[in-house]
Amino acid sequence: MGQSVSAAKLRSRPDWNHRQRSKPKSTALICPMQAEETEELERSNTDESSDFISDLPDECLACIFLSLSPADRKRCSLVCRQWLLIEGQSRHRLSLNAQSDLQPLIPSIFSRFDAVTKLALKCDRRSVSIGDEALVLISERCRNLTRLKLRACRDLTDAGMLAFAKNCKGLKKLSCGSCAFGAKGMNAVLDNCPALEELSVKRLRGITDGAAAEPIGPGVAAAALKTICLKELYNGQCFGPLIIGAKNLKSLKLFRCSGDWDKLFPLIVERVAGMVEIHMERIQVSDVGLAAISNCSKLEILHLVKTPECTNAGLGAVAEKCNLLRKLHIDGWKANRIGDQGLIAVAKSCTNLQELVLIGVNPTKLSLEMLASNCPNLERLALCGSDTVGDAEISCIAVKCIALKKLCIKNCPVSDHGMEALASGCPNLVKVKVKKCRGVTSEGADWLRSTRGSLVVNLDINLDIGEHLDASASDGGVQDNGIEFPPMVGSQIGASSIASSSTGRSTSFKLLGLMSGRSFVACTLRRLASSSRS
Repeated sequence: MGQSVSAAKLRSRPDWNHRQRSKPKSTALICPMQAEETEELERSNTDESSDFISDLPDECLACIFLSLSPADRKRCSLVCRQWLLIEGQSRHRLSLNAQSDLQPLIPSIFSRFDAVTKLALKCDRRSVSIGDEALVLISERCRNLTRLKLRACRDLTDAGMLAFAKNCKGLKKLSCGSCAFGAKGMNAVLDNCPALEELSVKRLRGITDGAAAEPIGPGVAAAALKTICLKELYNGQCFGPLIIGAKNLKSLKLFRCSGDWDKLFPLIVERVAGMVEIHMERIQVSDVGLAAISNCSKLEILHLVKTPECTNAGLGAVAEKCNLLRKLHIDGWKANRIGDQGLIAVAKSCTNLQELVLIGVNPTKLSLEMLASNCPNLERLALCGSDTVGDAEISCIAVKCIALKKLCIKNCPVSDHGMEALASGCPNLVKVKVKKCRGVTSEGADWLRSTRGSLVVNLDINLDIGEHLDASASDGGVQDNGIEFPPMVGSQIGASSIASSSTGRSTSFKLLGLMSGRSFVACTLRRLASSSRS
């Protein structure tokens, strides 16, 4: 996030290279030997009393603070008044405990942290949250706010969101979950924040269920919106006008939102043809919706998670027209509606495929061999909860998947013989994760490690059947399918410590490694400053 610190806010300091340190010299007559000894003594005293930290411009100190952890920043702010001021003025990200007792502290908090652009307001579900008056106070002091995250702020109403939106027209990201305001509050943001690019809404309690629901959007924000994420909404389809009006939308994520989405997708795709990423999890969609999605010719990422009405025919329609597909995640939910036929269609048309995750799907050697042969760029593969993926299929993957780097196998009938096949195949393989495969023993995994020394092999033989099957072979390793806005890292508000993490890290300090540790830097700076005062 590394952001430059405004020079206007920080006090300019003279360049330490040009500062002269000199003491008035005595005018008494002394011999040459005494003069040399006096000058040497003065130089020694000057070196000992030099305060190089104080000579640093405020901008440099701010850059250093941006590279420290939240805890180290707090420690540095206690060194002296100058550091306290600079640390507050250079902090752009803040996370606060948004309970009702926060309101009287708002003026003092934002007097110190007057450059905040990213704010998270989180309240415990059992506590009383801030209300409209507190949110308005914050918006009046943070008019340059670009990101806002609201969690369990149940006392905010439509009126509060309207006042906030009018004060923070530069908002680019809004994420709200478990809040109680409704469609009017959401429309207020969409009508007053033309720069809004990302919108994430989860469990918005104020949205009316049924036919009486007020439509949301499009508003002036629709033109700028690039990402829309809707989660656990009783009537997510009331966001239809917003989705349809967002002509520049690139990513659409729908998680557990009720309603018949087959009726909406044809309207969406007719107006929004440039989407590159679509996530659908536990929503009512069938091959009719997939046929409409197939008209998104630029689609690169598709997640079908627990959508049992989607079949091979729908997947085939998407594969035939969406030739740019790079990532495909399918959780078939053991419905056996998607199998070899759909995967073969993907293999024939989507030759750019780089990542494939199959959960609760039963592919055979036939489709896996075609995928391996036709998709030369396939680098990440996850096979989970499949009854048909055994040693023969793993052997096929080992021989054919030349570019494969990461492989995840979970709860499949694979044995040590499959591990032996991996020892001589997949020359670019970097990591293998095997979990809950009864036939794979620790001896087999150890043998694979010893045979391919550079290969990372993770074996988990825990056979807890009750665990939910869920996996991903993306770069971060095995992950859950659900995706959210990254949380704002930081501690909650306390009596004297109220700030969260910094805005990011300076690239130059990243490259330098910051003396191999942020804590070391903080301690060193404090020691130097304290020694200069002694």
